[in-house]
Amino acid sequence: MNDQAGTTGPVNAEPPLDGDEAATLLGFLERQRATFAWKTGGLDRDSLGTRHAPSSLTLGGLLKHLARFEDDMSTEWLHGRRQLPPWNSVDWDDDPDWDLNSAAGDPPEELYERWRDAVARSRVLFEAAMEEGGPSRQGSIASRPDIELPSLRYILLNMIEEYARHNGHADLIREAVDGLVGQDPPG
Repeated sequence: MNDQAGTTGPVNAEPPLDGDEAATLLGFLERQRATFAWKTGGLDRDSLGTRHAPSSLTLGGLLKHLARFEDDMSTEWLHGRRQLPPWNSVDWDDDPDWDLNSAAGDPPEELYERWRDAVARSRVLFEAAMEEGGPSRQGSIASRPDIELPSLRYILLNMIEEYARHNGHADLIREAVDGLVGQDPPG
């Protein structure tokens, strides 16, 4: 994987051809993360703020959004924990796209670090959940057993879908920034 966005540790960007369900789900998620790291990597503030008209999306906004998504899926949906900072201090009713809209004021290093850290936290929590019950492990809230949360399988498929969607956006925006094109990161 091209590590321009500084993901945590080396990652094999190819899912296993003959893996079990857990390895396949995690492998496809890692490929999407690797593609996203490649499409957003190595850019300055101006490049991270580039828009591809008519959309208002930016690569910086996508970095921040996917950091939030990583945290929300792994902590709230899987473990039933409260939303992490800085997400827990946002008035989401006032600005439901705060993560996408507020990135323009953030330094690139902060955006990359926030995303890398969220990915690292998610990897740890997903691996623990796999060991606890595999893809069928249900999310849960210890203090609220009456609330049903989705399975790890559902969460991972939701993450793969969200990354794939935003990788398409990142592909168009990055091409507009510097002409970088391609489907998968080199290596």
